[in-house]
Order: sequence, then structure tokens, then C-alpha cells
Amino acid sequence: MAGVMDSVDQRTQLAGHNRLELLTFRLGQRQRFGINVFKIQEVVQCPPLSQIPHAHAVVRGVATMRGKTIPVIDLRMAVGGPPTEDLAGCFMIVTEYNRSVQAFLVSGVERIVNLTWEEILPPPKGSGKNSYLTAVTNIDDELVEIIDVEKVLSEVGNVSLEVSPEVLEGVDDVIRQQHILVADDSSVARNQIKRTLDQLGIECTLTQNGREALHTLKDWVRRGDERLGKLIMLISDVEMPDMDGYTLTTEIRKDPDLKDLFIMLHTSLSGTFNESIVKKVGADRFLPKFKPDELAGDVLALVKEILEKRHAGQSDHQSA
Repeated sequence: MAGVMDSVDQRTQLAGHNRLELLTFRLGQRQRFGINVFKIQEVVQCPPLSQIPHAHAVVRGVATMRGKTIPVIDLRMAVGGPPTEDLAGCFMIVTEYNRSVQAFLVSGVERIVNLTWEEILPPPKGSGKNSYLTAVTNIDDELVEIIDVEKVLSEVGNVSLEVSPEVLEGVDDVIRQQHILVADDSSVARNQIKRTLDQLGIECTLTQNGREALHTLKDWVRRGDERLGKLIMLISDVEMPDMDGYTLTTEIRKDPDLKDLFIMLHTSLSGTFNESIVKKVGADRFLPKFKPDELAGDVLALVKEILEKRHAGQSDHQSA
């Protein structure tokens, strides 16, 4: 796989066009899996690993690369399979998610495929809440499964969902009257956001991708839904089947009834390109996942700022 990631920087131009590139791989069986190239730093043959005392069972050890130690997660084990054998013959996909670097151990790496997000579909409805799938697609007449990496990392890392009392001191009754729309294809990420907003006393509506979020908004406008009057912002993931967060933002900005909605893109994607893409598509805020205090603090500050601007605008209108 030498050179497979040589042109990753060039691939960032796909952002904002509802496109992505998947690196396909296998976990020791016939089934193919995929991971977004944006999240990959490099792909290397698995080096000798050092063991970590008391580590999670799916962490097979740490690899030392360029003076840094990187935890290596056996992805086959993490999704419920048996341990991967013959580590020396396996590959490591080194990734950055949620501001942390880790490697996923896979048995074989194949190729990079250019797709549209419309070709990425939600997992089958019968897959159940314990499924590790976040999406599926079809490549060469073969099903490719996209793993919910955020679910894997939350189980391995035991992510805290509690907002500190200091942050919650900023909540008042006006804040609790607001409503937030959430779009995220990961059930774990949706629950993390909901848990944070619940602690702030802010009601939210959860949707599973950009298309569903856009349909929800348009339906609220059509029906005059009371939630639209309370809607203070949209918190959206970037990577989502059918319609990604960048395209969702673009579509909202084109709609005269929705164009002024405050949009926060809340994503596990890392890289400096995010800030420029956020501005390009017209989003208001970019926030990497997931720290409950940071999300809660940002939401509180932004809600207060939005309400103050609305009040100032109403005062100016009345004066005129």
C-alpha cells in the first residue's frame, strides 16, 4: 500500500460537493469494509507491538511511529469477531478521530474508491441498535459496510458524557425554551449530543442524515410547526449517508425560509481544511467532536449571542 495516501491533500477538494473517497479493506473474511480517506493519516504494515497492561481487550498493543506511541485497535474484535491472527501479515490504518490518533488493525487493504454521498445508504433497518454499521454502499456489485467508528471508540475509551457543574451554571429559563435540530448518522454521536443538550435543558429533534434533516426543516415550514419558532440552531455531522453536512448547509442557505438558520458543523473529521470549507459552504461554526463541556459551553454562548442579535434586530425594527 505504499503511496496509497500520497494525494490525500488533493482529496479535500471533494468536500462541499457531496462526494467522498473510501479506502476499502477486509477483516479476515469475505466481507468488505470502508473508511473515509479524510480520516486516514497513513496505511502501513503492522510493526511489532508493545503490550499495555490493563488495556481494553481489543487494544492489541501500541506501535511506535516517528517517536509517538499509537494504540492499535483490533477492528475485527471491536465489532464482535474473533481476534486477528498473524499480526505481522496485517496492516494498520492510522487515523485521526475526535482529536485523537489511533490505528485500526485490518487483515487486508484494497483500494480507494470515489463515490457520492448519495451512494452511501443507511444500514438496513433490521440491523438493530447494537450494530456497528453506520452506512453501507455497493462497489462492484458487492456490499461494503462502513463501520460506526465513533461507537467503537466510545466503547474502547469509555467517553464521559457529563457536563461539569461550572458550565451548567450558565443555563436559565430562556435557554431552556429553545430547540435544536441534530443531524448525525452515528447513533452513539446522536446520543452524546442529546445527553449534553438534555443536561442544558434544551429539547432537540434527532435526524440520521442531511436529507432527513432538510426534509424535517421543510416539513416544519410547510406545517407551521411550533418547533420552528423555537429553533435556535442546527448541529450537524459532516459525514452522513445520502447527503453530507456540507451539502445540507448549502441547501439550507438556498432556501429563503431557512437561510438564516445558525449551523454548527460538529464532526470527528480533522484537518485544517475544515475551517475553510465551513466558510465556503456558509456554515457558522466548526467544532471537533466530542467533549461535553466544550459542546455545552459553545451551545450556551452561541444561544445567548443569537438571542441578543435577534433582540437587537427587533428593537431596531420597532425604532424604524
